[in-house]
Amino acid sequence: MGTSFKLGIVGGAGWLGGAIAGASLEAGILHAADLALSYRSVKPDRFPGAFWTDDNQALADRSDVIMLSVRPQDWPSLSIDAKGKLVISVMAGIRLAEIGEKHGTRRVVRTLPNAAAEVAKSYTPWIASSDATETDRAIVRAIFDACGVQDEVATERDIDYLTGLTGSGPAFPALLADAMMREAIAFGLAPDVARRAVNTVLTGTGRLLELNDASPADTVKAFLDYRGTTAAAIETMRKAGFDEAVAKGLAAAFEKSIAMGKA
Repeated sequence: MGTSFKLGIVGGAGWLGGAIAGASLEAGILHAADLALSYRSVKPDRFPGAFWTDDNQALADRSDVIMLSVRPQDWPSLSIDAKGKLVISVMAGIRLAEIGEKHGTRRVVRTLPNAAAEVAKSYTPWIASSDATETDRAIVRAIFDACGVQDEVATERDIDYLTGLTGSGPAFPALLADAMMREAIAFGLAPDVARRAVNTVLTGTGRLLELNDASPADTVKAFLDYRGTTAAAIETMRKAGFDEAVAKGLAAAFEKSIAMGKA
């Protein structure tokens, strides 16, 4: 990206803020001198050359772009005047209009990265307010391309839905992996063998889907058509309510996302 900018991350001492900062530096879209991060109590020993502060307004004043990386329940007590600058939120549930009104700007972007940002494999949906400029959008794309893959979506409702679908990130595959591993151990496999077997299955699958840009449905169908052991397992899982359980879980996450914005 040709545009240089100074980024301030409120909550930069936290896991997600730190992951985004690290990914941005690694990708070369920022130099450490252009990065400011805030912390609550103890200054972290990370990102040499970056500016660390416990004063969020001081961070905002020295930054061109302000990122809010705090828990939604902590946001009401956050006092920052953005003075018309671009504000990027990574908080679930908080609406564009609310963020703009509270922080004194009409240039606001809502995003929802996930835990895989730490390894530059996050999927990040985002939406910008009508007053956000094309330069603002380019900055958002650059930051979240550095974290993995990004998509601008059409509505805030899409962001709320994706909070559950992708914002939960590795949790859903990990849930499946945990169930598989516990069953393997119950069968009699050694725990370290079960862990390596299950983890390799999931990471290998993810890599194949990524490299081939494959449809998950096509992958499942291929195994069903083969009529082997995998087909037997898939059909049994589905009869036990696998698809319905996933749908109910995503619906619950969507409802929770809406509720978090109203708390």
